[in-house]
Amino acid sequence: MSLTVWLSLLTASVVISFTPGAGAINTMSNALAEGWRRSIWGVIGQQLALIVHVVIVAAGVGLIVSRSPVLFDIIRYAGAAYLAYLGLRLIFARVQDLSEAASDAPRLPESHWSMIRRGFWVNLLNPKAIVFFLAFIPQFIRLDQPALPQYLILIVTVIAVDVLVMWGFFATAARPFQRITHTARGQRTLNSVFGGLFLAVAALLLFVR
Repeated sequence: MSLTVWLSLLTASVVISFTPGAGAINTMSNALAEGWRRSIWGVIGQQLALIVHVVIVAAGVGLIVSRSPVLFDIIRYAGAAYLAYLGLRLIFARVQDLSEAASDAPRLPESHWSMIRRGFWVNLLNPKAIVFFLAFIPQFIRLDQPALPQYLILIVTVIAVDVLVMWGFFATAARPFQRITHTARGQRTLNSVFGGLFLAVAALLLFVR
């Protein structure tokens, strides 16, 4: 992959990562609930899903999904249902006033694996991502050159950029709002906001073709 092509890939990756979506919402929600440092586990899960998307497209499965309305709709409905579940779970989540936490049992932090799993499924169950990568990847892969090194460069670049944007920007952007989570009312408000955003993305995934 030439330097010119790689710079184009880098620029495109930055633009894509900064586009708000379910991954950004999940990252900010994790940062508020679990703290900026621990939100990295959700970001890692999202990157694992990106790798799967690239592999799917590289193997030609993405083309099958994009050309099969039935497969596309199955994945689309599953993705919308999962995002709706996350949204409703946030909205109806039990909250705790941290000022009273000393007298009550402290809330246990979410496990690393739970955050990784949620981040993975949030990114994976998006058929539009497969179709997007189907259009995105061929622009940076030369058929007259070995495919594996090009795909490795593409995956490393996309993941590095997405981690920096998700953790360095979206998770960091949520930090000033952490003081709101010290009260039950503040937690309930933020849970409702992010739960509503998850439901909105689910609706877009379900109804916008």
